Amino acid sequence: MSNPLLQDYDLPPFSAIRAEHVKPAIEQILADNRAQIHALLATSPTEWTWEDLMEPLDETGERLSRAWSPVGHMNSVVNTPELRDAYNSCLPLLSEFFTELGQNQALFEAYTQLSESDRFAQLDATQQMIINKALRDFRLSGIALPPAQQKRYGELQMRLSELQSKFSNQVMDATQAWTKHVTDQNVLTGLPESALDQARQAAEAKGLEGCLITLEFPSYYAVMTYADDRALREELYTAYSTRASDQGPNAGEFDNGPLIDEILALRLELSELLGYANYAELSLATKMAESTNQVLGFLRDLASRSKPFAEADLQALREYAAEHGCEDLQTWDVGYYSEKLRQHRYAISQEALRPYFPVNRVLDGMFTVAERLYGVQMREINEFDRWHPDARLFEVIEDDQVIGRFFLDLYARSNKRGGAWMDGFRDRRRLAGGAVQTPVAYLVCNFTPAVGGKPALLTHDEVTTMFHEFGHGLHHLLTRVDYSAASGINGVAWDAVELPSQFMENWCWEPEGLALISGHFETGEPLPQDLLEKMLAAKNFQSGLGMLRQLEFSLFDFELHAQGRSGRSVQQVLDAVRDEVSVIRPPVFNRFQNGFAHIFAGGYAAGYYSYKWAEVLSSDAFSRFEEEGVLNPETGRAFREHILGKGGSREPMELFVAFRGREPSIDALLRHSGLTGEAA
Repeated sequence: MSNPLLQDYDLPPFSAIRAEHVKPAIEQILADNRAQIHALLATSPTEWTWEDLMEPLDETGERLSRAWSPVGHMNSVVNTPELRDAYNSCLPLLSEFFTELGQNQALFEAYTQLSESDRFAQLDATQQMIINKALRDFRLSGIALPPAQQKRYGELQMRLSELQSKFSNQVMDATQAWTKHVTDQNVLTGLPESALDQARQAAEAKGLEGCLITLEFPSYYAVMTYADDRALREELYTAYSTRASDQGPNAGEFDNGPLIDEILALRLELSELLGYANYAELSLATKMAESTNQVLGFLRDLASRSKPFAEADLQALREYAAEHGCEDLQTWDVGYYSEKLRQHRYAISQEALRPYFPVNRVLDGMFTVAERLYGVQMREINEFDRWHPDARLFEVIEDDQVIGRFFLDLYARSNKRGGAWMDGFRDRRRLAGGAVQTPVAYLVCNFTPAVGGKPALLTHDEVTTMFHEFGHGLHHLLTRVDYSAASGINGVAWDAVELPSQFMENWCWEPEGLALISGHFETGEPLPQDLLEKMLAAKNFQSGLGMLRQLEFSLFDFELHAQGRSGRSVQQVLDAVRDEVSVIRPPVFNRFQNGFAHIFAGGYAAGYYSYKWAEVLSSDAFSRFEEEGVLNPETGRAFREHILGKGGSREPMELFVAFRGREPSIDALLRHSGLTGEAA
């Protein structure tokens, strides 16, 4: 039987891919790539050219990516024990291969020779940047280390890839290991009908009567926000906040604590091996921020500006809760009484907004925003090979030409990783014959699916998440860079990569944007003016608390990776950060860190600050639209030209200044967040 991962395909044949295909395909491609690179370097021309060196290497990378990308995607969205084992079995092989590449002396010398030759000056600025970044990455791969240390570098990278995958798997397993079967409807008093329908559907899928509460985010969020039963909220909070830890109902079963300790120890060893004092310094070698002090100063400045507003938010919440019989506000009460207070102040809730955000209306409106700003249209394709019935496919069209495509997978389900993300399947690049390879992206969310015969109805928070991931997708899809190493999000400094995504969220709050994305699912009636006004009035409700929550995560991550050999435990670092910036202290059993996949299983280690760093950029960029018109096509084309179109072909600050006319200011972020003036 032929292996589909070894075939030449346009879009992945998801339905044909089996776990048993994965390792043989990756082994074959890695062997072929090694042979091709060896043969390439054996040619030893007098002078290397871009065409002789970079284009053949690009082809080997493309072939590997085209096979591995659908495997990684399926491992995240339709996970099975067999696929997980196959995926994990390839991680050491891939780690070994990329370490070999990064430490290939002959390859390094070829890059160096090209960079120092007369031909280098004849290359365009993007090609020059790609080569310079590649030389930097050689150094960060240990090219200058003696053999024994190079070997240790490879061992560290291999073990880290295994640990990070295991961390993610254990969060997923711990999330699915806990459920609560409820047959007494009174226990669920307060939950909106949409949440009850979802809980009944979850129970029915397991062959149970009544309702099933899970730790999947839509279920967890509904209980923590609306359930009148305080004991139920405490039970669910305890289970969720102790996932994959030594605490809670499944204590020790999927404990990520030992993995965290080993990950941190290996990251520190890796950093020291490369001559850095700590992993935070190593992380910043490829980022926009210039020093650990700059990052910490940025975060602490934002915290000091935000804390008075957060304290005022909390005081108001405590007073409201006390007036309604809760004298001792606990963490499992915060979401519940916050929603009650929001409704009391603004007479609006996320549930009241759901009927006005049916998923297809939101998608159509979101696509219209992109069309008006960037001159592109989206067209759905119904016939394609799916990994799950939920999957959808869209083409991006400009001047009657398809310039990209993206898959959409929007709903939460079992065996799907939580959260929301964008990933690339294929990059835009110009092929040797002159044709352009168009990009393809995956956009993945975990929204509440359709229930009770209604279409999927989104909360406004979910709408904002969709716009965020679509912003990442547009960065990948609207690039005009011809080389994959700088195309789309490739080569973009990690602390600038959130700029296009956070930027897109602004249209979820603008009346012109809301008019496009909202309409009652039964009548098509637009969002009523009174609801719109209430929603906009409530936009910055508890924004001080929200800001401090993100700063707590950012400071914890950065302090943890910047501490070197201080000897402080993970919990001690987290406690110290909370002492400094937090106004709400969780209970001692809380093990938030054990589920913090962004930094222990994703790409945000010593980089979670990027969300706030990029939010400064995105808020300031959007302020130009506020000045010139939020759907102004000329401003939109400028943003596409200078930010989305350029990808990683220039330094982020250079691109920002080209669009905005100056360096970024924090003022717009504070204004958009309602953190100016005196705290109420």
